This record gives sequence, structure tokens and C-alpha cells, in this order.
Amino acid sequence: MTDLPQQTFDDAAAVLSSALSGDGDAVVGAFDAVVDRAGLPGAYGVAWCLAATMVGDAPSTTGCALDFPGIEQAAYDARWVARFVSAYANQDVPTGEALFGAAAADGLLSDCLLTLAGSTIATLRSRAG
Repeated sequence: MTDLPQQTFDDAAAVLSSALSGDGDAVVGAFDAVVDRAGLPGAYGVAWCLAATMVGDAPSTTGCALDFPGIEQAAYDARWVARFVSAYANQDVPTGEALFGAAAADGLLSDCLLTLAGSTIATLRSRAG
């Protein structure tokens, strides 16, 4: 995670700040600003940073399984978040990139990123409480 540029961390902080205040439009706007400045690879870096926030900075080197009961019946964005976070947890960059590309190709990347930001805030709140 530390090989990402500082701008990526700043962008992730802006996304989380907007998500924390419950402003979905600002979350999408923050991601759109990243895409305008750094393209989809920049937005991918921010999403990977959010996954790191959820999982922690030391993903498993031996692989791990995350439990998401009922995930196959969940909406596209929720399934995407579960799989993207799992890819991060398992240091599976190719799968993370493939998921990101598929969501973009499906026209659902904004929804997925919004759900990822909300899930990250929910995770942080559950840890604090």
C-alpha cells in the first residue's frame, strides 16, 4: 500500500470525508475528480486504498477467506465490494483490476465505488463502537 502516491491517500481521505458526512453526490464527485485528473488507474488506486482501510494494511500472504453470507443474492454493487475487498485481502491485484474493469464496462463503477465508500465508513464505525 505504501507505494501509492500521496495524492492517492489524499483522494481517499476526501472520499471518506464525503462518505462520513453521508454525501453520496460528493463521494461520486471526488471519484470523478480523480478520474479527470488520473484516469481509471487513479480511481483504482483510491478504491484499493479504501479496501486497505477496511482490511488493514497487512493483507494475508497465505490467502484468506472472507465470509459474506447471502452474497450471491445481493445487488451487483454489494457483490462487487465483497469480491474487491477479498481481492485486496488476498493480495490478488489481477482480480481487483478485473473487477474494476468489469464494473466500468458494465456502467456500474460509480455505484460500486459509492458502496465501497459506504462500507468502509460502516467498518470504521463498527471498529470504533
